[in-house]
Amino acid sequence: MRAVRAPRRLIQKGDGGSHWISFSDMLSSLLLVFILALMVSIYQYFSVLDVKTKELEVQQVELDRVQISLVQKEEDLRTAQAELMGKEEEVASIQIQLQQQEDELKAAQAALKTQKDEQAALQLQLATQEADLNKMQLAMNAQQRQIDDLLGVRTQIIQDLSQAFASSNLNVKVNEDTGDIMLDSTLLFEKGGEVLLPAGRDQLSRLIPVYLSVLLRPEYEAYVAEIVIEGHTDSTGSYLHNLKLSQARALGVATYCLELPGLDGVQRQKLQSILTAKGRSFSDRIFFPDGRENMDASRRVEIQFRLKDSEMIQKMNEILQGR
Repeated sequence: MRAVRAPRRLIQKGDGGSHWISFSDMLSSLLLVFILALMVSIYQYFSVLDVKTKELEVQQVELDRVQISLVQKEEDLRTAQAELMGKEEEVASIQIQLQQQEDELKAAQAALKTQKDEQAALQLQLATQEADLNKMQLAMNAQQRQIDDLLGVRTQIIQDLSQAFASSNLNVKVNEDTGDIMLDSTLLFEKGGEVLLPAGRDQLSRLIPVYLSVLLRPEYEAYVAEIVIEGHTDSTGSYLHNLKLSQARALGVATYCLELPGLDGVQRQKLQSILTAKGRSFSDRIFFPDGRENMDASRRVEIQFRLKDSEMIQKMNEILQGR
């Protein structure tokens, strides 16, 4: 603001009162200027203060908002921390479960490895058993072929014996299953005796050459293992007495066979290697259908032949029959 200038007055010499008035006006003017400046300053101060107050209020509002936001964030942070702790517990639980599963997996792997080892051992055992089975099968096939051959040979020998006896007009019955020949001991020996009767020697002289002519054929040489002369008695007397008697009778017939004049040296030597005599006492008696002992039929001499491995065939038959 411009100061209001007072109209100049001409100061005249000797006018002392006018001088003081002018100075007083000047002071008043200065005071007025000062007051005005002070008012302006105060106005400006309050204006600035009002602006600053409003700014502070805005800042306070913003600060309050920020503080509220911070509080909310703190709450969110605490919630997040709680959730994080829950997650950490879940993670720890999951880690425990994973560790348990890992342990179970390791145990399962170990069990699987054990099973694989056992399976490999079983496979090896099965392979070994299969190889053994194959060997056994081959052996059984070979034995079966041998059995078939033996059975075929036995059948053929029985047929040849029957035909040979029929051609020689000998009334001799050959067992169709075994090939055994049963001789009535009453024609061979006296009752209780062990010396061959003339009738018995005559019967043997006609029968034995025909029998041996079949059994000693070259085509049967590889199959016939034994010719057995068996003596049998009835149950009269003790077992030991009848055992000696049956043995003596079997030995008498066997001796007569070996002393046949019609045998050459080769045949006699062959017969010596396969001929056997044994007594059975009354261990294999013959009975009537009503169960009574047939005393005459029990007193007999049987001529039998055994093929090679016939014992094996008999055992196999017993196994097949479930004995």
